[in-house]
Amino acid sequence: MEFTLLGWPENGHRLRLDHEQFAYAGKFVMTSTGKAVVGDDGVVAAAAFDADRTDADTLCVRYITVRQDRQGDRLGARLLRFVRERATDRGFERVSIGVNNPFSYQAAYRAGFCFSGAESGMAELDLVWPGDRSTERYQDGLDLFRERDLSPEEESFLATKADADPPSVLDDWAEQPSPRTD
Repeated sequence: MEFTLLGWPENGHRLRLDHEQFAYAGKFVMTSTGKAVVGDDGVVAAAAFDADRTDADTLCVRYITVRQDRQGDRLGARLLRFVRERATDRGFERVSIGVNNPFSYQAAYRAGFCFSGAESGMAELDLVWPGDRSTERYQDGLDLFRERDLSPEEESFLATKADADPPSVLDDWAEQPSPRTD
């Protein structure tokens, strides 16, 4: 598994992804965002990011997508951790991402992010790094998802997280995850 930073926003990199295999595939064609990918059998996950428009010290991850046949392998969490580390290497003090489902929320927590307490965009919860990783803050975000119209899979997932502590942060983006238990 290879993690690669293809370029920062000023590099104008385009990435073409199969729209049948990747959510948000069309967003990766834009040249205004930086790109990072995970490669194995071709590209299996991708991230697009740029500087926050209101805070030059914050990198905003705009999109993370994982190829359908690789979802559930924790590639999104590992790629987000990789991007977070590249951002801090480049001098960003903070990294943010908006998520719109409990699975992405959990992945961002595994990458070291936490719920900021704010919502934005199209029903997105704002997660930030660094921040408050308390159980109370983690559950606050999950509670907002519980108020939504959810799929049976999302409802089942959230039921297993009632009163749970936040998940452990991945020690290293390159580590191979152990078999999933959640």
